[in-house]
Amino acid sequence: MTLIAVFALSFALQAEKLPPFTPGSSDVTFEKSPPHCDADELKARFHSTETAGPWDVSKEKFKIQIPKSYTHDAKWGLFVYVNADDSANIPSGYDAILEKHKLLSISAYKSGNERNIFDRFRLAIDANFNMSRRFNIDPNRVYLSGISGGGRTASMVAVAFADLFSGAIPFCGVNFYTAIPGDPGKGWPPSYIPCAPALKIAKSSGRYVLVTGEKDMNLKNTRAVYDYGFKKEGFKHAMVIEVPGMGHTTPPPETFDKGLDFLDKPPK
Repeated sequence: MTLIAVFALSFALQAEKLPPFTPGSSDVTFEKSPPHCDADELKARFHSTETAGPWDVSKEKFKIQIPKSYTHDAKWGLFVYVNADDSANIPSGYDAILEKHKLLSISAYKSGNERNIFDRFRLAIDANFNMSRRFNIDPNRVYLSGISGGGRTASMVAVAFADLFSGAIPFCGVNFYTAIPGDPGKGWPPSYIPCAPALKIAKSSGRYVLVTGEKDMNLKNTRAVYDYGFKKEGFKHAMVIEVPGMGHTTPPPETFDKGLDFLDKPPK
């Protein structure tokens, strides 16, 4: 048997083990969380002085979007979205872009800005873990995103868990782990402290696209985080996109497409 035939057989056997699915949009629940959701693990990952509370993912609900062109026979990427409110909607017009880039998508209900931050972290991690058990997910193409406070959440998880997430494309909101200077006498304090092993991965191979708008209230913050955060701290694969005329909202599909083009470039 040739090497190509061996790989083909391996993929076929893997696909057979995956559960059946129905294409389209549907709500799902999960029964199991990975060890990464444990309170001690979260505390260590973020050097947190607080302890995360109890967690039961079976009480949570997620919305998934599976394009008709997906089959278990080929690996697809995964797009994990964190909303600023309690809805689980992916931004309008993104479905075709996600299918173009061969990305399944998932977002959690009740993961908005009012939710405990540790719960928001866990919802993103659980989405990745459980989707990878149900679908043929490429671990090198698992991306986090979100809008406003959801973008800030995504930016923290993507760095602190860079071993689980390949990158992030936060919209109109991004946090960083060092103090970021602003106007004279002003600036932004550190938002979290990632553990050293994950940070090393994030700097060397993580991909990050910071999206803001010309009229976004977080424009200065986003640009400063790029210049004095990602760029200054030596992240090898990061960029910022400023959308002309855009305010504090999700970017148009063509900007999302451009951002995914960057994320999909394999790190050198």
